[in-house]
Amino acid sequence: MCGIAGLITKEPEKRIAEMLISIEHRGRDDEGVFVSERFGKAQLKACLGHRRLSIIDTSSAGHQPFFTEDKRFAITYNGEIYNYLDICEELEAKGEKFHTRSDTEVLIKAYRRWGTDCLDRINGMFAFAIWDDQEKTLFAARDRVGLKPFNYAQAGDSFVFASEIKAILASGLVEAELDPQGFDQFLTFLWPVPPHTMFRGIYQLPPAHFLRWKNGVIEVKEWWDLDLTAEESGTNEREWARRVASTLERVTRMEMISDVPLGAFLSGGVDSSSIVAMMARNTDRKISTYTTGISAGDLEYDIIPDDVEWSRKVAKLFPIDYHETLLTPDVEDLLPNLVWHQDAPVIDMAIPSYLISQQSRETQKVMLSGMGGDEVFAGYPRQMAMQIAGVTDIVPSAVRRPLMKTVESSLYGGVRGKFTAPLRNAKKFAKSASMDFEDRYLGFGTYFTSEMKRRLLTKEIQSATSDLDAYRYHREFFKKCRGASPLNRLLYVDFKTFMPALNLDTTDRTSMAANLEVRAPFLNKELVELSARIPSSLKIKGLKRKYILKKAAETFLPKDVIWRKKAGFGAPVRSWLRGRLRPMVEDLLSSEAITNRGLFEPKEVERIIALNRSGKEDYGLQVFQLLNLEIWFRKFIDKKEF
Repeated sequence: MCGIAGLITKEPEKRIAEMLISIEHRGRDDEGVFVSERFGKAQLKACLGHRRLSIIDTSSAGHQPFFTEDKRFAITYNGEIYNYLDICEELEAKGEKFHTRSDTEVLIKAYRRWGTDCLDRINGMFAFAIWDDQEKTLFAARDRVGLKPFNYAQAGDSFVFASEIKAILASGLVEAELDPQGFDQFLTFLWPVPPHTMFRGIYQLPPAHFLRWKNGVIEVKEWWDLDLTAEESGTNEREWARRVASTLERVTRMEMISDVPLGAFLSGGVDSSSIVAMMARNTDRKISTYTTGISAGDLEYDIIPDDVEWSRKVAKLFPIDYHETLLTPDVEDLLPNLVWHQDAPVIDMAIPSYLISQQSRETQKVMLSGMGGDEVFAGYPRQMAMQIAGVTDIVPSAVRRPLMKTVESSLYGGVRGKFTAPLRNAKKFAKSASMDFEDRYLGFGTYFTSEMKRRLLTKEIQSATSDLDAYRYHREFFKKCRGASPLNRLLYVDFKTFMPALNLDTTDRTSMAANLEVRAPFLNKELVELSARIPSSLKIKGLKRKYILKKAAETFLPKDVIWRKKAGFGAPVRSWLRGRLRPMVEDLLSSEAITNRGLFEPKEVERIIALNRSGKEDYGLQVFQLLNLEIWFRKFIDKKEF
């Protein structure tokens, strides 16, 4: 796993060094730079830079940028191609010669042989850029699901790209400015929707897209899509469970390829426990696993069950070198560091993700994760809530909406104790159940509604964002998969938005901040495409989420582990906001600080904080959101140090 950067401009060699310094944490094993000769009327040069974390073929033969023998093509590449040996064999049959054991050489020669069609053959996670010195063209691509990031910007005649936005800013070609669209999406969802970022003029290449630059013109095109309309019929439940289990074992074995130490994250849930079980079947050595727990005091205001007891139980089932830690960070000092690594305001899951990555990096260089199981097999409570809320559709909307509004307003959403989770979920359910299908699902993922933003934003910012639609891309994805079942439509929208923009991006940034590679077998091409063919009725059956995955897991895990209550992966921010983060909130979100920033109405911010502390509303994530936004402004826009 690595960090990549590059630019096409007049004097790139004067800019690339600072870009690579800014992403040094992504790869500390090696560094490389390629600069082309001048070309075109503008007399530009192309430059590729690379920071290397050696995983496969750790020798100097894997140094990047990597070149074809004739020096026509040069590549900077971040990722792992799990089937690279199969592709290598196919290319050798066509006469290609290989001089290394690296997947980098396979990738660049696959592109030389097949062009963009090479992407269809690849099973892996990747973001790469290839310079064609003959055609003076840059080609870049990102993997199917968005496991590896690729950001880019056009600045006059210049083009710049990198794994992280901070490297683009370090080029000096682009100034850090707030992007209104990304800002509006962030307030709505907690994250900007690809291709937008928090920065004006800096974009994400969406998952499963490629980019081609030639003569200053950028073409972006989708090269793969998930088809959730082709559910298979005629296969019984037992056979589907068998197919899921066998495919999961095959892709886990595939993703265990490594020339360096490799372990796994373990939460004691069905996803991570299944990965550990499959690893145990396919290795003769002990598996190093890492678990993080949360103190009982910090769980009083949160709905996150503690994973530790379940992780310990799973650890006894297999030959495991078990590591466990309690989540007790100096969060006041940690947040600015995480915002810097994320290039954006962070979410709660960034904290445990970073800390467990740091811990596991002490002994491992690669970790397998159960990430993606919820998105692929329908494991989120909101997906079940949509099934239940659908029953209320028989009630006319003229009756349903005021009724649900009354229920919502009567419930407390942030109380302390054993009723925290049910009350919070009931309040959120009542709020969204009154809506129609698409709006209902979007409501489950909304943090600042349009009405809340109207009260929160200053008149000037309201004017600047009034014509923006935060839900634009979600609605486009709903429309694109309208032929799929209702559940699969939800999965498709999450697959294109929530998963890459929130879960995968956060995992990449926090793990790479610790110089660690994370792999996700549940998001392997083979398992993703298999899941698309599984009937929706086997993903959620009755009140059981991820039903077919859990039935598959019954052949290798105890039933109480499989069917336990779902645990989220996050930090106890609601407790922290009432405790150790309270002074930080009072400082960074004071009336003076809010007035000086000029985005929000101070009285409304004060009201939101007060409602959250009283327990009347569960605005914990919104307050955390505003806090991290202010940190982001100070780090990137004001360029202040904490």
